Amino acid sequence: MTQPPHDEPTAQSPEELREQVEQTRHELGDTVEALADRADVPARAREKAAELKEQAAVRAGEVKAKAAEAASLVQEKLPDPVKDKAAWTASQARAKAAQAARAWQDKAPEPVRARTAQGARVAQDNRGLLLAAGAALAVTWLVFRRKD
Repeated sequence: MTQPPHDEPTAQSPEELREQVEQTRHELGDTVEALADRADVPARAREKAAELKEQAAVRAGEVKAKAAEAASLVQEKLPDPVKDKAAWTASQARAKAAQAARAWQDKAPEPVRARTAQGARVAQDNRGLLLAAGAALAVTWLVFRRKD
């Protein structure tokens, strides 16, 4: 006959023995489940990817906020003549862009126009991400420019 481990009391009745067996089954089930979770590498990779995606989204939001703050500060410090010139230049640029778009529609082959429209839709759908990436590039450029 085997002796029970020293740290566990022996059962005094069949009911106590059943309770011990049930508790041991429960603990064993938890252990097996934990081991299965650790062995499921694809699931762990998906969890890590989701975690990194969330961190990237938070960081992108922070960068976007900093870029907006920096743009606001620059806008406040610009003299009125520069603001007026920028507004005029922007309206001229929009007019030139509209003129170029009309010329493009008239002269570009259909497959090229379709691909371009698809690319424009993708860019428009991911506008926030593109703006955050542009802001991050601008901030990075400013940081490295100051170090020189």
